[in-house]
Amino acid sequence: MNKKETKHHIENDPEFKSLNVNAGVEQPEVVNDESVKRFLMKRREVLAPEIYVEGILRGDIPLLSKAVTLVESSKKEHQQVAQEIIKLCLPHSGKSIRVGITGVPGVGKSTFIEAMGSYITTKGGKLAVLAIDPSSERSKGSILGDKTRMEELAGDKNAYIRPSPSAGSLGGVARKTRETIILCEAAGFDHVFIETVGVGQSETAVHSMTDFFLLLMLAGAGDELQGIKRGIMEMADLIAINKADGNNIDRAEMARVQYKNAIHLFPKKDSGWDPGVLTCSAYNKTGIEPIWLQIEKYCAETSNNGYFNSNRKRQAIYWMHETIEEQLRKSFYDNMEIKGKLQQMEELVKQDSISSFVAAGELFNLYSRIR
Repeated sequence: MNKKETKHHIENDPEFKSLNVNAGVEQPEVVNDESVKRFLMKRREVLAPEIYVEGILRGDIPLLSKAVTLVESSKKEHQQVAQEIIKLCLPHSGKSIRVGITGVPGVGKSTFIEAMGSYITTKGGKLAVLAIDPSSERSKGSILGDKTRMEELAGDKNAYIRPSPSAGSLGGVARKTRETIILCEAAGFDHVFIETVGVGQSETAVHSMTDFFLLLMLAGAGDELQGIKRGIMEMADLIAINKADGNNIDRAEMARVQYKNAIHLFPKKDSGWDPGVLTCSAYNKTGIEPIWLQIEKYCAETSNNGYFNSNRKRQAIYWMHETIEEQLRKSFYDNMEIKGKLQQMEELVKQDSISSFVAAGELFNLYSRIR
């Protein structure tokens, strides 16, 4: 027995007669630093727009995901590539049913989407779910747990789930959701669901990028009619009372009648559609088919009366103006002279030396002179 073995393994000491352990062979490094760097650079490599588009059109999910990442990126070079991808995909988009799904926290949006999504894919449809995940206002981080909550749907080859952080944008709506819809449609997804964070200002934005707006509600959680803003109910094309199962069936039916009576008081919709109220149990997958049949009926009726196409054109104009406002805002705050003056104005406002409105006016006048 050599000294090296004794040194490395105390078990080889002469007093341990019944055990003998070899020192073994020293293992080489699995990878070197240069290999890691080359691997990471390859993963971050931005391809030509045509390569992404070609992959998207043939349904290549990894390339679709990379293209969506470019769309969501704030880097200028990424945005240039992303806009070219969107331009090339635009002629191949527009052939899906776009459904916005919202509801109070805890209503079971993810469970409902999984139940409805499985129903659609079983019927031969392809579904893309764009789930807007709430970002922390403090850390700006997101959990992005929708694929965990929709485990069955995440494993469906005809479904694509893309959780996106809201990044502090208006009411939790991701800034580039509408562009992502275009890419998903070009990839062959004929159904697109947009799940919002919850009831709030985000619903207005989602309503302006979808064909059908579905509101999920709960029964037995207090006064149902006081639990949600009237404006959200007016936007809804259908209200679904979820968790209508077990001991909650009677309460769900009572809530259905209350909502049905309430929505009759709202003004007639421009679409000519008469919103209804249904009950369902996403957990038990009951009542799902009648809800989908209502969505299909809505699309058929609004296509026949011309509202479907005119609404999409109106939405496109709306998002053009929203993009202009966003770009103006970004241009303003990214300007170096404005950055230098902004902090000074903030101090004056805090000291009550100048009003907020006057300070804003001076900053805007400075920006106008710079431009």
